[in-house]
Amino acid sequence: MGSFATADGRKLAYRRVGQGPVLVCHPGGPGFSSRYFGELAWLGTGRTLVLLDPRGTAGSERPEDPRAYSIADYVADVEALRQHLGLEQIDLLGHSHGGVVAMAYAITHPDRVTRLVLASTLARFAEPQADAMDALMVAKAGEPWYADARSALEAEQAGRFRDDEELVELVVRELPFYFASYGEAERSWVERLREERPNGDALRLFNDEIFTTFDLRGQLMRIVAPTLVVAGELDLITGPVCAREIAAGIQGARLVLLPEVGHFVFVEAPERFTGEVLAFLDQG
Repeated sequence: MGSFATADGRKLAYRRVGQGPVLVCHPGGPGFSSRYFGELAWLGTGRTLVLLDPRGTAGSERPEDPRAYSIADYVADVEALRQHLGLEQIDLLGHSHGGVVAMAYAITHPDRVTRLVLASTLARFAEPQADAMDALMVAKAGEPWYADARSALEAEQAGRFRDDEELVELVVRELPFYFASYGEAERSWVERLREERPNGDALRLFNDEIFTTFDLRGQLMRIVAPTLVVAGELDLITGPVCAREIAAGIQGARLVLLPEVGHFVFVEAPERFTGEVLAFLDQG
């Protein structure tokens, strides 16, 4: 574990995994730490992964302001991490909400990113994305966990949780939707999330005010770093509709859609995910 102090005096924590050139990795949620990455498939075989715990998660302190979880706030923390690492430029990977942060960072600091990996993420959430999400949910209607998972998802998105502990229980119940196939390996991974203490303030603000209003499409052309966009074809919330929209907005972006894979590409397809990412980063 490593940590450092931000300009406003907060502590941010991160983990280092693997060996090789540095790849900064930002997890999603928002409100979840880098613990759900584990060792992020096998990317550590070719890179030193710097796995950031976003503000208010794991070893990273919460800001005093419960509303200090805007996209710009997260971007500022990535820049503080870059400065702490003493790197002029970074390779940057973001998953889910972390991909939103990574895009926004590359838009705000285009000269600081050498290569950008956007995994299972989105530039906006509007009618096309909502329609794709509804279709994938309906396709799971025959699963024994469907009714409970849908109830939990609706409660989480509506903010019907009293505290962080109740939030993590809702997330564990809804996560079967996020996999193409919910088998024993996926159940085991989800159960480990019970050890997480998520940041309900961050998720509540995102769901209530940011999720259906943010739109990065008009700024994507400011990203100049070579970019890999990777997503699962059966991702509930950031699938092909989202991935194609991002790739279309970033000049020269490479788009990879993984068949029979859901939202957590590094869990369901670790070999393919690792191979695509390392091959992209190794292009120099």
